[in-house]
Amino acid sequence: MNSVSVSRRGFLQAAPALGAVALTPSLAQAQTKPAVVAASAQIFAEPAMKLPLVNDADVIVCGAGPAGVTAAITAARSGAKVRLFEWRGCLGGVWTAGLLGYLLDFDKPGFAKELTRKLDERGVRRGTSQKSICYEPEGMKQLLEDLCVEAGVKFQFHTRVAAAYREGRRLTTIVTESKSGRQAWRAPVFIDTTGDGDLGALAGCAWEIGEAQDCPCQPMSLNALLVVKDAAALTAYIHASDPSAKDGLAKDAFLKEIQRAGFFPSYSKPTLWQLRDNLLLVMMNHEYGIKPYDAAQVTEATVRARGEMNRIVNGLRKLGGPWEGIQLAATAEQIGVRDGRRIRGRYVVGKNDLITGARQDDAVVRATFPVDIHAISAEHNKTAAYTSAGIKAKPYDIPLRSLLAADVDGLMMAGRCISGDYIAHASYRVTGNAVGMGEAAGVVAALAAQSRRQPHEVAWTEGLERLQKIGQRS
Repeated sequence: MNSVSVSRRGFLQAAPALGAVALTPSLAQAQTKPAVVAASAQIFAEPAMKLPLVNDADVIVCGAGPAGVTAAITAARSGAKVRLFEWRGCLGGVWTAGLLGYLLDFDKPGFAKELTRKLDERGVRRGTSQKSICYEPEGMKQLLEDLCVEAGVKFQFHTRVAAAYREGRRLTTIVTESKSGRQAWRAPVFIDTTGDGDLGALAGCAWEIGEAQDCPCQPMSLNALLVVKDAAALTAYIHASDPSAKDGLAKDAFLKEIQRAGFFPSYSKPTLWQLRDNLLLVMMNHEYGIKPYDAAQVTEATVRARGEMNRIVNGLRKLGGPWEGIQLAATAEQIGVRDGRRIRGRYVVGKNDLITGARQDDAVVRATFPVDIHAISAEHNKTAAYTSAGIKAKPYDIPLRSLLAADVDGLMMAGRCISGDYIAHASYRVTGNAVGMGEAAGVVAALAAQSRRQPHEVAWTEGLERLQKIGQRS
């Protein structure tokens, strides 16, 4: 055993102890479920300090993933002054930093259609399907930056929301942390597009995660880019750019190759996509029972996933043949999260909505993706990588009310942190729906700020009218 593997094992053994002493930030006193503090941990009273305050935005969006960039661009196109904060070094979240590579339930009107067209214009998308989009992450990064600059969005990387303050029920101010230090920001309306509901939790909203009010929750996956000698020689193992009946066969064939290399992956439906020429994308791991707001757990999961991926790729290379020369070019900056906080809203999208194909007067997007619950343990993975829980979902509406925080005024949500139950979340969490939600949150937030109303006072008919005016739902 080499020194590198010993060091990695030692790190993983030490990580839980290091994470156990993490304290909930004192400025985030409104958080409803603070981090667990070990009995032996000491308490440090952080001194009060005066922070620079910026009050130049109508709408502040926290999180620049699929829902966040859409919300920010739409709000700016609607005439609002918008600030967008992102803790990673690029726009796009799971699309880019997470190397998702494949967008589902994307056959939508409005911004989704525009984005697909512009990916095609830049030659960074494969296939012709509107339901599922295979794209190059680097091309997506540049496109989103160009769109935000064109719309006038002020975006800032390497900046994380750290605290939230209310006046009564109304959220008025957030605090961020970055290389610039702690800064305070004020706006009439805020949108939580952090994915994990970080802003809603800091603002004091009630929330759930996983099957009930706590995990077990769906596993995380760390995606990666691969370079191969000849992608054509691997056709039998590659998922089609357009949906195909052969996709399941490709996954099964790829699994057999991984087993032939001596491994059984933690995700038993490993998937390869071709992004361009001999550049492939791969998803072939699960990390089980990880809470995305626990930094120590996420760190351990990332290290384990990266180690597993390296071992599998090295094993495939040793097989030779079509796998000769395969290289792991890059693992994702951020491990992919399926289950995060679901912030309580003024409507909870539930299992029955999927079963009945619910229609809503304030429908902002129609979800068509099935219930997709990935295995919640390694044992489950051996028998089924994912399940629909026996539910045959009909196309259903996601209402504006599920994007409005129930406990806090001036706060909206978009993306997978909206108000829903575990089963519904397993359907609407894909990014085609996140874009539709972001579009709605952005336009309603802009209308509310410009008219000095709260978001819950804006009728969705007004939002649709404005979207049509700016050409996003024409």
